[in-house]
Amino acid sequence: MAGHFEAIPGGGAAVALDEVEISIIRSLSVQLLELVGPGPGGEDSGSADPLDELFAEGPSEPPSDPVLRRLFPDAYGGPDGAAEGAGGDPAAEEQQRACSAEFRRFTENDLRARKREDALAVIRSLDSLSLEREGGAEEAEALLELSPEQSRQWLSSLNDLRLAIGARLDVADEEDTDLLYRLPDSDPRKPMVMAYLWLGGLQETLVGTLMP
Repeated sequence: MAGHFEAIPGGGAAVALDEVEISIIRSLSVQLLELVGPGPGGEDSGSADPLDELFAEGPSEPPSDPVLRRLFPDAYGGPDGAAEGAGGDPAAEEQQRACSAEFRRFTENDLRARKREDALAVIRSLDSLSLEREGGAEEAEALLELSPEQSRQWLSSLNDLRLAIGARLDVADEEDTDLLYRLPDSDPRKPMVMAYLWLGGLQETLVGTLMP
């Protein structure tokens, strides 16, 4: 999967994707949507009072799913939710947990909404593509062109997808990533690893198009 983003005149970015690549990104984005879940009022909340949703409070406790914990980490705390800078002081640790809970209560719903919007933007842009086979090419490709705003949404969603996959693979730092390259082809995690590394390449080249 050698596709990479390139800057286009007027801002934005473009990348050529084949049918398999489109299917992978779309499938992962749909799974991300399902994982993040609907809004506070559910998918049919359009009939509800919009003020109710605007002022709805979110959860105060971190998610139990490790992937969701990676996507929605505590605002104050280190690895595995450990309090940073508390120095082992129980009172300080309790204060940091309380601050994290309060921050989560008023921000997580909005963060989930943005992640849903970004994932939906990815899905919609992929659904708008028309695959074409050029010359003697074995696989049909489509040219995806993104506006500057769509590029931002794609960048955010690609990051979410990598965080989700990284959580499933127990990737915590660069050393863990290096180990992924050495997994044998027989390892059942290999397809997920390949997707993780490929999405990282896409993310890196997309960042490059947004650089001044």
